[in-house]
Amino acid sequence: MPDMSDTLDLDATINMLKFVSRSVIDQTDLLTDADLAIGDGDHGIGMRRGFEGALEAMDATPPDSIENALKTVGTAIMSKTGGAAGAIFGTLFRAGSKPLAGRDVLDGEGFATFLDTGLEAVLKRGGVTEGQKTMIDAIAPAARAARRGADAGLRQAIAAAAAASQQGVEATRDMIATTGKARSLGERSLGHPDPGAISVSLILKAMQDFTAGA
Repeated sequence: MPDMSDTLDLDATINMLKFVSRSVIDQTDLLTDADLAIGDGDHGIGMRRGFEGALEAMDATPPDSIENALKTVGTAIMSKTGGAAGAIFGTLFRAGSKPLAGRDVLDGEGFATFLDTGLEAVLKRGGVTEGQKTMIDAIAPAARAARRGADAGLRQAIAAAAAASQQGVEATRDMIATTGKARSLGERSLGHPDPGAISVSLILKAMQDFTAGA
């Protein structure tokens, strides 16, 4: 049985997702600048639109389950963010929500399962692998870290995932983009972190900050 002091019930999960949404919105300029370096500069605006949509959707129709809370966020991102980021981040949340059906609390194992399942769906949809300078380079190590930390509880699983995702962001600096808009830059993409990977890191860091104070 999970330690009930280290889990989130439905209301707390919704509050965490709102906190995450506001945190990403607050970092619009950071994401825009990161994308201007190797893309067309629209990533920050797109992510802001997606998470603004998530906030609006959660307020308009409060989710009635943990599964639906995550699905609501994913649906908003998919419909509001646009482009590849909308499809990929929307898939992460929507697919990751499915195995949490029927769960009354979010615990370490559930969080790890969310990342595992979301990652698997993103890999299938995006057709990319680690090492190609994409958000996969942050979410894949995060999923592995969360799985290793799952038995230690939700806070530890999220903290481990957040740390691993940040390491993944730094690793993308030394990668040459081979997919997406940055592909045309070739070696000129070196030295710049991937904007999608940064977004993953921001999401997980916000989850860590929320659960640390929960």
